[in-house]
Amino acid sequence: MTTNENLRARALAFRSLHVPGTPLVLPNAWDVTSARIVEGAGAAAVATTSAGLAWALGAADGDRLARDAALGAVAGIAAAVDVPVSADIESGYARDAAGVAGTIRAVIEAGAVGVNIEDALHEAGTGPLRPLAEQAERTAAAREAADAAGVPLFVNVRIDTFLRGAGGVDETLERAAAFLAAGADGIFVPGAVDPGTVKLLVDGIEGPLNVLAGPGAPPVAELAALGVARVSAGSSIAQAAHALVRRAAGELLGAGTYDSLAGGLDYGELNTLMGGGRQAASRISSARP
Repeated sequence: MTTNENLRARALAFRSLHVPGTPLVLPNAWDVTSARIVEGAGAAAVATTSAGLAWALGAADGDRLARDAALGAVAGIAAAVDVPVSADIESGYARDAAGVAGTIRAVIEAGAVGVNIEDALHEAGTGPLRPLAEQAERTAAAREAADAAGVPLFVNVRIDTFLRGAGGVDETLERAAAFLAAGADGIFVPGAVDPGTVKLLVDGIEGPLNVLAGPGAPPVAELAALGVARVSAGSSIAQAAHALVRRAAGELLGAGTYDSLAGGLDYGELNTLMGGGRQAASRISSARP
């Protein structure tokens, strides 16, 4: 099978996982180790977290990481796992639609078969969201670039109305309709976890809905019953991992004790995971309680 045929097969497999009521659950990864751990835990796909990936590369989230650095990390993850990979590319690592198209071509070259593209603006002096028409143009550019490459890339457009306090259900539905018409495959609405709100979004969006879950959000089973098609952890797992680093460092440097380190993965397991590759991930997962 050629590289393009393999990517196409992975893209179709990834697309098929978005089933309302039986959601694709994504514990987002930020490097090869976390990706292999996630795959070994049984994930059907690996999605990156732009925030976690940026932090791992020494940058802040919010369109501050260089595209080449981000996609280099994505390429490493895609090469390290057998399941499909979706890349969180922030707002496209580009100032205009043509630049977004270039990013999509680079994403496909990196081996990913899905993307998240957000409509938030991080530039000083601008509004919280890109104008609807501009974001629709960027979405269309992403779709056209993927189609031209012959890969049915899953384009998941993130709408930050709730996350940035820029609107409610009506504004979200308006933007979702425009982005789906421009070629988006799915809609991601972080910040909306109230069951009533989620149900309104599921019913009003003519495409798979992705919800950002974490502490305080309904369990996956409840989101599934509402008709959600995709549940993401976002940066929360990376945040929890980094919180452990701070707790353990503070305890060691302060009290001089090590209680925070209890329950860590075994050295041999992690070494086997990274040395033995993909097959080792499944063996390690099956060996854990």
